Amino acid sequence: MNRLREITHDRSGKVVLTSWLAQAWRWRLRISGGLGVAVALWYFGLPVVVGPVVAVEPVVRVELVQSVVASGHVEAEFRVNVGSQIIGVVKDVPVAEGQRVKGGDVLVVLDDREARAAVGQAEGVVAQAVARLRQLREITLPSAQEALKQVRATLTNAEQSFDRAAKLAVDGFATRAALGEAQKSLDIARAQVRSAELQVFTSRLGGSDYVTVETQLNQARASLAATQSRLSYTIITAPRDGILISRAVERGNVVQPSNVLMTLSPAGATLLVVQIDEKNLGLLAIGQGALASSDAFPKETFPARIVYINPGIDLQRASVEVKLLAPSPPTYLRQDMTVSVDIEVARRPGALVVSAASIVDPAGANASVLKVSGGRAVRQAVKVGLTTAGKAEIIDGLDAGDLVVSAPVGLKDGARIRAQSAPARAP
Repeated sequence: MNRLREITHDRSGKVVLTSWLAQAWRWRLRISGGLGVAVALWYFGLPVVVGPVVAVEPVVRVELVQSVVASGHVEAEFRVNVGSQIIGVVKDVPVAEGQRVKGGDVLVVLDDREARAAVGQAEGVVAQAVARLRQLREITLPSAQEALKQVRATLTNAEQSFDRAAKLAVDGFATRAALGEAQKSLDIARAQVRSAELQVFTSRLGGSDYVTVETQLNQARASLAATQSRLSYTIITAPRDGILISRAVERGNVVQPSNVLMTLSPAGATLLVVQIDEKNLGLLAIGQGALASSDAFPKETFPARIVYINPGIDLQRASVEVKLLAPSPPTYLRQDMTVSVDIEVARRPGALVVSAASIVDPAGANASVLKVSGGRAVRQAVKVGLTTAGKAEIIDGLDAGDLVVSAPVGLKDGARIRAQSAPARAP
């Protein structure tokens, strides 16, 4: 104990304990304090001397595709509203909503009893008119022609009798009464010839009687055609191939021409109707290609192309309506299904690309980046081309492999930095 400890007295008479352990503790405190100061100097002073750690990225050369993304719905090129042309009672509806039909397939059947009765009556009128025309051709006209022959023969006899009577009167062998009687017979024969000729003329083709009977026949046939058309209206058929996307008729309903009974989506062209922000209007053009997908099947895509750009702008949504044609739509596509389209508006093969976030004022005239050079962030003016999906094309100011600061906000031109590279990501 005497070797490890000494007891002394200070001037005030207090006992002071000294030992090797106490001295060792004091040295430990001194070393710890020195290390703390060194750590503080390293932590706070190193960034000042060599700069902060800053994420940087390389300028890469890749193919850059600029696209405009929008959403919309599926729509047929047009829709056909199916209705009735007459007032009637629905007898049968042999098709269902969502069914695919072909042109001519029966969609709705109306009660046709009244229409059939009208057709029968009209057929009877036509038969009567045909009979009158046949009677005119086969009986009236031949009878008139025969009568004309007879009266012409009578006229010939009357003319001969008149000539004889006139000669005898001149010679004094006939009285004036006999000559007058011969003249009278001649006048009657001539009148009969004129009447017979008129009867023959009116009975022939183009004559008044013939035209009258023929007109009656034509009217009867027109009336028959009208009643047959009305009868045909009791069977409502599909005007073309397509899918019935709505049905608003059931058996027993009374329908009239103003009712829409069904809506048919014709088979053929399928359109994708989307609304695109008007700021992208200058990027769009007829014929541009796109990839589309439905929200129901997001992993499956199909091609489309722009076929229509609405000349007007929707003031409420500040958007423009664009229609794209899907030439080979997938079988699962349905009317009014929600779809997304990615329209390719520009393509740059082998473009120099950086992230858009690394560019200061990318849309302005003084666009620039902070380029890593000699351990410092040096401001470099650049010319920006296409910008899409967070990537920007550099037309001038940088070369492939240059390093730029990924987030230049807060860094000054010429500031020291410690670059921490990140792998380049393809646009």
